[in-house]
Amino acid sequence: MIFVTVGAQMSFDRMIEWVDEWAIAEGRDDVVAQIGPSDFEPRAMKVLPFMAPPEFRKRMASADAIIAHAGMGSILNALELAKPIIVIPRLSRLGETRNDHQVGTAKRLSEEGLVLTADTPERLAEQMRALAGRSVLKPIGAHAQNSLITRLRDFAER
Repeated sequence: MIFVTVGAQMSFDRMIEWVDEWAIAEGRDDVVAQIGPSDFEPRAMKVLPFMAPPEFRKRMASADAIIAHAGMGSILNALELAKPIIVIPRLSRLGETRNDHQVGTAKRLSEEGLVLTADTPERLAEQMRALAGRSVLKPIGAHAQNSLITRLRDFAER
């Protein structure tokens, strides 16, 4: 199953349209998407506007792969569950967000080998093919490392 999420704050129709087109072209019937308050009606995906956090986490845990906006909540959840994730950053010039912070997030995490990114429908299809050969990821911890917490505490106390 492929799990798609736009995050909790707003719709992201451009991404949902790309994934729907990919699912149709590939004949996929195992795509589940949390799409927010969207006007777009996907033809090949099971859609849920919103999910309670426990259901969201359960869907992510059962997914073979995640496709998401480049929001840190979605990314961290996928990494904690060791799920491969393709991120599509929201773009300010398209009115999808106030600034391009998601572009920077996607670029940096891609450079670190933690996420795959897509900036066109064609690149999304390429990255979905790349997932087939991707090795299993090592999960990250659900909490910050003790050394980081200690350094932050020391900084705050000074």
